[in-house]
Amino acid sequence: MTPNLTKKQELFESRSVPRAILNLAIPSVIGQIILVIYNMADTLYLGMTGNDAMVTAAAVCMPAYMFLSAISNLFGVGGASVISRALGARDRERAKHTSSFAVWGCLLVAMVYSVGAFLVLDTFVDLLGGSNSAVHGYACQYMIVVVVLGGIITAMNTLFAHLIRAEGYSLQSSVGVAIGGILNIGLDPLFMFGILEPGNEVLGAAIATTLSNLVALIYFAAVIIIKRKSFCLNVKPSAKILQNSIPLDVLRVGLPACVMTLCENISYAILDNLMVAAGLAAQTGIGVAKKVNMLAHSIVRGMTQGVLPLIGYNFASGNRKRMKHVVFLSGGISILVSLLCMTTSLVWSEELIGIFIRNSGSVHFGAIFLQILCVGAPFSACAYTIISFFQATGCGGKSLVLALLRKGILDIPLMFLMQYLLPVFGIVCATPIADILCCITAVLLFAIFLKKHGNDRIVKPTAASCEAVGLCEATK
Repeated sequence: MTPNLTKKQELFESRSVPRAILNLAIPSVIGQIILVIYNMADTLYLGMTGNDAMVTAAAVCMPAYMFLSAISNLFGVGGASVISRALGARDRERAKHTSSFAVWGCLLVAMVYSVGAFLVLDTFVDLLGGSNSAVHGYACQYMIVVVVLGGIITAMNTLFAHLIRAEGYSLQSSVGVAIGGILNIGLDPLFMFGILEPGNEVLGAAIATTLSNLVALIYFAAVIIIKRKSFCLNVKPSAKILQNSIPLDVLRVGLPACVMTLCENISYAILDNLMVAAGLAAQTGIGVAKKVNMLAHSIVRGMTQGVLPLIGYNFASGNRKRMKHVVFLSGGISILVSLLCMTTSLVWSEELIGIFIRNSGSVHFGAIFLQILCVGAPFSACAYTIISFFQATGCGGKSLVLALLRKGILDIPLMFLMQYLLPVFGIVCATPIADILCCITAVLLFAIFLKKHGNDRIVKPTAASCEAVGLCEATK
């Protein structure tokens, strides 16, 4: 048994649960917070212009930008899963061919998406909520740079983060994510207020985003080259990448992750589109409120991603008591943090929104929208914890159903219904209502699962359980 495996077993099997959670979750939480901060940076700097149309343009383009993450998840999460299982089975050839399929599949789909976005640019922007004449031009600028020109860069950047993590190099993966986020924060003001002429701030933000993703991609390429002797990651195309059920296995695992991201962004796009009728001030307000509300979700997402391998390992080894301890403690922390964020948002909503925008009308709408959205935070934290639990234990169907309930199945119909019952503000109320209903469903499914599978079934660690750990790490 190698020293690394002994250390890993000590972490998963015998280290105190609070310490194990801290060891696994803190890097993941920090990474997620950096991503949120860099997402907020564009809004903060654009808000300095005092131009609501610029702020709104970046907000309405976000779902189109995030769809690139859905493409990366399709091949990255699916590829990482197959790679880690192949490595656990000592099948390095399968791992190599899988990584090659993931790389070329992601490249092809991202290319088709970017070209398609260019061909229907004006219609696409309007569908996302950018039909307002003051917003449309800025949104088109942002889309051309970030999605059309930078789409492949962004998709491949995220894909390599998944694949490198699947090889066990989670630190290098996190560093790449952090480089992109931190660099974007630094480049934003340089291009927006230094290099480009006034009036081109949206274009500057788009260039900064694409360049930061390019630098992160170069970093990942350097890591792959430096560690090529120990990596299975391979980019050479061959007929073997389409054999031995590799495409089917990758897509079967990656499709649920892709659908979750896709539905979340479709939901946000519909919210932005319905808000157009309420005017520019309301549309700007909801764009900022969503981003401020992301902080609680980012901490919860980091926590669940961090503890996912700990849950999966103890489920596979039969130590269900420890598994439940991890779920309840990490879930409790997530809910507590969400409650603190909710309280802060309720009490200081205007101050928080005012950090990003100056227009009093937009601040007023944004503050009310933030108060509505934040009510769902603790319920969303609970639901997200259980969704991650089902992913860790291999119950992909349950996790997918809950994810779709949270974004897609419930909130989209509710938006159309609530806008008639309570114009403008009712559209936003659909989000916390969906969070509450999803949370109730998640708790019921979780209770049923524990009743059936919650008792200890201790077994000696085997190669299979180690493979399960590799799988869970790959989905972080």
